[in-house]
Amino acid sequence: MASQNEEIYQKSWQERQDFAERMQPIIGRLYRNYGVEISVYGRPLVNASAIDIIKAHKSVGIHENSKLRLRESFPFVEALNNMDLQPSNIDVGKLAYRYLFLGEANDLTIDQYLEKELAPLKQQVTVDGPQDVVLYGFGRIGRILARLLIERTGPMANLSLRAIVIRPGKKGDLEKRASLLRRDSIHGAFNGSITVDEEEGAIKANGAYIKVIYSNSPSEIDYTQYGINNALVVDNTGIWSDEDGLGQHLQSTGVAKVLLTAPGKGEIKNVVYGVNHNDILPEDTIVSAASCTTNAITPVLKAINDKYGIKNGHVETVHSYTNDQNLIDNYHKSDRRGRSAPLNMVITSTGAAKAVAKALPELKGLLTGNAIRVPTPNVSMAIMNLNLKTSSDREQMNDYLRNVSLDSELREQVDYTSSTEIVSCDLVGSRFAGVVDSQATIVEDDRAVLYVWYDNEFGYSCQVVKVMHKMAGVNILSLPKA
Repeated sequence: MASQNEEIYQKSWQERQDFAERMQPIIGRLYRNYGVEISVYGRPLVNASAIDIIKAHKSVGIHENSKLRLRESFPFVEALNNMDLQPSNIDVGKLAYRYLFLGEANDLTIDQYLEKELAPLKQQVTVDGPQDVVLYGFGRIGRILARLLIERTGPMANLSLRAIVIRPGKKGDLEKRASLLRRDSIHGAFNGSITVDEEEGAIKANGAYIKVIYSNSPSEIDYTQYGINNALVVDNTGIWSDEDGLGQHLQSTGVAKVLLTAPGKGEIKNVVYGVNHNDILPEDTIVSAASCTTNAITPVLKAINDKYGIKNGHVETVHSYTNDQNLIDNYHKSDRRGRSAPLNMVITSTGAAKAVAKALPELKGLLTGNAIRVPTPNVSMAIMNLNLKTSSDREQMNDYLRNVSLDSELREQVDYTSSTEIVSCDLVGSRFAGVVDSQATIVEDDRAVLYVWYDNEFGYSCQVVKVMHKMAGVNILSLPKA
């Protein structure tokens, strides 16, 4: 016979499941009908399972002094369902917490409170129709970008994945490409249905119809023959990084803009979303989303520099191995990278520390950097050894970085963990540019050592999608405001 405590827990769990399952169809309708993405403290709930919704609510208690129960947040989700909304990211967890525990209601009803907090949506300029997107290259980043775009397919989607471009393959190539999208050794199975249209040369996934185009050159494709116009081409190949090379895409019929998923050379703008994304102008036709490491460290460095000032520092990247390295010892044009990646730690160079200055000019010449490639397939860490202009201590700095992650303009880039048990595998699938490991923080007067985890595939790709929105002229508000 169950004890009283067991019965109380089981009843509580069943209640949470019930509310989570009641939330699911509302969250789906809000996305499909209005383009509204619901989250709880940065954890997205679109296409989330009931368990995922429960876990997202549980995370509130990690960051705040009080728990947020599903029965407390459900009325806010229900109220949103009755409002006339615009495409946006709405954190229902923060709205509910502020209303219930921080005294922001001022005797307002939930409906009145939401009208006040979501008022900026009424001034938001919407874009007519989704932006056509072409993924040029279909490797690690290309396939994750495809997953991210496909999971947001629908009538209110702002970005529409229309095609992928790859080199001519052999018989069975299309099915193999679809299989690589369907199954991933690191990120798991694709959440949905994928089928292949051999006759039309296309992949069908969760309502997205993606043409597979075979080509040896960016400039020889006429995208308009596939019904693709004014496309944003996302180059994932890493072959070209300057204006001359990437400019080949603009010679194709049907292409309007190009985004590089690697550091750009010359005068190409290197953009870290959240830091310098407003540097992107409507007339910019070629933009770089910088590197995964630059995206991971720049938001944290900006936050530290804004608060304490940075005199100088060194960034050491402990980076998972990549396809650029060899599985077993073999010739490689770069030093050391020819040695077996799964068997060795490999010292190599990184331009990420210097590249920070392209997104954050005030740090130009202040940072050095190096990298160690290690035998893990994904999730990396940046160790930032900084000399500050202002003294601090560990508790103060951790409190500041925690607040940055919760309630600042960088909250979509910077995450924060206080777990004493977290390891790299736990960060697979993180949608943040970087995650501050507060338990490893070291501060002594004007010296600080910060440890920042990052999913160098998934987290970086989430940053890339944000840059894509900006290039497409889509300004999706995140509410409530910081």
